[in-house]
Amino acid sequence: MSLVYTIVETELGWLAVAGSGGRLDFVSLPQPARELAIRAARAYAVDVIESPDSFGDLPLRLRLYFQGEPVEFRDPVGVGDATEFQRAVWDATRLIPYGQTRSYSWVAEQVGKPRACRAVGNALARNPVPIVIPCHRVIARDGELGGFTGGLDTKSKLLLLESRGSKRAPRVQG
Repeated sequence: MSLVYTIVETELGWLAVAGSGGRLDFVSLPQPARELAIRAARAYAVDVIESPDSFGDLPLRLRLYFQGEPVEFRDPVGVGDATEFQRAVWDATRLIPYGQTRSYSWVAEQVGKPRACRAVGNALARNPVPIVIPCHRVIARDGELGGFTGGLDTKSKLLLLESRGSKRAPRVQG
């Protein structure tokens, strides 16, 4: 099955979404230009083919999310060569509700490794589908943002966007 991608324009920038076989394998963080999002998709997989209609209503849900709407992403995610620990961390992270945060230690406890906070951070740094697996919702126990592959400015913007949207209802699910 061929890996396909589409580009989605949002309020915060352009996203690349790639996948195959009905699953998501890659979502970029917002890029300031469409070409940069295309470059991100091609950096993920050289032989990726553009296919705007391959992701159902996901592009619409992503646009709504970046407009501040409470959106849930239940899309199947490909985990490639992820370790069992990474998969467990990503699954636990998907349980964090829109507009809420949890600590690295909370995630570590969820996966049965309460002392593995740093390992949780490393697993989240390898998250191939940010937003869908909402790693930005994981913060330090003391309320500090911790780290984020897309930069703390982007993490802060996503958390602010969700804090505003969490006061709205109903949730868009998918």
